[in-house]
Amino acid sequence: MEKLQEILKKEKYKKIKFKIIKTQHLLIKAKINGLKGNFILDTGASNSCIGFETIALFQIDAKESKTKASGAGATGMMTQTSSQTKIQLGTWKTKVDLVIFDLSHVNEALIQYKSKPVHGIIGADILLEGKAIIDYYNHYLYLQ
Repeated sequence: MEKLQEILKKEKYKKIKFKIIKTQHLLIKAKINGLKGNFILDTGASNSCIGFETIALFQIDAKESKTKASGAGATGMMTQTSSQTKIQLGTWKTKVDLVIFDLSHVNEALIQYKSKPVHGIIGADILLEGKAIIDYYNHYLYLQ
């Protein structure tokens, strides 16, 4: 029987390693505008996003937004946006419109569990575009 990894390689999927941290979140490394960061891989997040405090780090051209963000434990948060921002996971690359908002509530929760803070969240927008397959057992994300 052919292994999943071999089948996906034939289908031109890229393999990206992730870690499961103490909070049971999936932690994945990504580059935004060529600069490295740590992200939560979140199938329940509709959009990929970064925190306000990372705008300078990732050299983002942020624009005001009338959209309010909401997530686990927080609603009505002010946002900014960034259009067609370069993002790379492993060797897989695309351009994405990022939502920029206050991630402090996420990072405070991570710090309470002795986990490092993250720069942002990889959401369903990227997972859908990349036809994502998540191999939880072996800790790999596959994107095409």
